[in-house]
Amino acid sequence: MTGLALGVVTLVVDDYDRAIAYYVESLGFDLKEDREMGAKRFVRVCPPGGGCNLLLAKAKNDSELARIGDQTGGRVAFFLHTDDFDRDYQRMLGAGVDFIEQPRYESYGTVVVFRDLYGNKWDLVQHA
Repeated sequence: MTGLALGVVTLVVDDYDRAIAYYVESLGFDLKEDREMGAKRFVRVCPPGGGCNLLLAKAKNDSELARIGDQTGGRVAFFLHTDDFDRDYQRMLGAGVDFIEQPRYESYGTVVVFRDLYGNKWDLVQHA
């Protein structure tokens, strides 16, 4: 590797298995790692096309619990890129993903906002 690359981003969740089920079954991510590490687990998921991994980190105190679903103050937190918007949008609709608007066409491409299991906002984007 040359240069820099963002490899992993932490996402605080309430339960490892519930989070794995959502990101793998509803969003279609791959489970890259699920390893016991003493009192905690190291769980990584990633979109099937690669890119940055999400580290699913179970909240361990009240402060972390309070941040589940609102780690960015209500702004879109994650941008999921696709090479086939209609395919992925329809699959995710069928899996019960909570889209909070209708798809729209912007100068940069097709986009729609959805909320994940915890309420974090995501953009599903196909660039023009």
